[in-house]
Amino acid sequence: MAFLKGQIRKALSGFYYIYTDGATFQTRARGNFRNRKITPLVGDEVMFESDNPTDGYLLEVYPRHNELVRPPVANVDQGVVVMSMIEPNFSYNLMDRFLVTLEDKGISPIIYLTKVDLLKGTEAVHVADVKTVYGEIGYPVIAATKANDEEAVQTLEQYFPERLTVFMGQSGAGKSTLLNKISPDLQLATDEISESLGRGKHTTRHVELLPLYDGLVADTPGFSSIDFLEMEATDLPKQFPEFVKVSSSCKFRECMHRKEPGCEVKKCVEEGTIAQSRYDNYLQFLLEIENRRPIYKKK
Repeated sequence: MAFLKGQIRKALSGFYYIYTDGATFQTRARGNFRNRKITPLVGDEVMFESDNPTDGYLLEVYPRHNELVRPPVANVDQGVVVMSMIEPNFSYNLMDRFLVTLEDKGISPIIYLTKVDLLKGTEAVHVADVKTVYGEIGYPVIAATKANDEEAVQTLEQYFPERLTVFMGQSGAGKSTLLNKISPDLQLATDEISESLGRGKHTTRHVELLPLYDGLVADTPGFSSIDFLEMEATDLPKQFPEFVKVSSSCKFRECMHRKEPGCEVKKCVEEGTIAQSRYDNYLQFLLEIENRRPIYKKK
């Protein structure tokens, strides 16, 4: 038996499909994973043994630098957050939830705005506002100005090489449609927003990593709403890059930017160099984390 290193690209019905040097091997996991409480994930770097392509054994999962639950993928480099400007309406609150979650996992966010062409001059949130708020923090913001926007898609594709990318975002914002555009052979089920519920139906299935534009893209979009289950309150300020940038000037080292005197973040919000919407959402998320019920880990 040869020992090989590779990456899990697909997991289905107890089989793990491992890619190495241009070939894919179908493997099963050795029984001891369950005892060690390890679930191999798509994206994992692994060691396996195999004599032929259809019948190998997964032996070892190497340490991950992060993992997501929805979609279940490990070692993610970047997340494309797909947000609609209208139908459903753009939400700074939901946007910031995605960004905080990605920052917490060490995943680089890319913001992709859809349905820009449907905006009328009277809408509350303008694309320019969104670009200002998030562009100043340093996040890439791509706006698809028309329904079939080749230029926006091409701009997005430039981020793919050498990285593992996942898609996520608002229900009904067009994640599946966008993925189909990037990779037409995907044929993802794109459900119209179910009018009665006002939210997208779940059309996701198992996850597979597709080689696209010299990178890898997860073929199923992830979560569309987020609660902060794992984060500690003291970790939250670290997920706002613009807070981190100025917080060394706060009077207190562990400043939570709430009631403390001499807080540089609050000063920046007052001066307008940090967006009020970001600060308001920060305070709301902080309360949510502090008020959630304790999670009792099973012994």
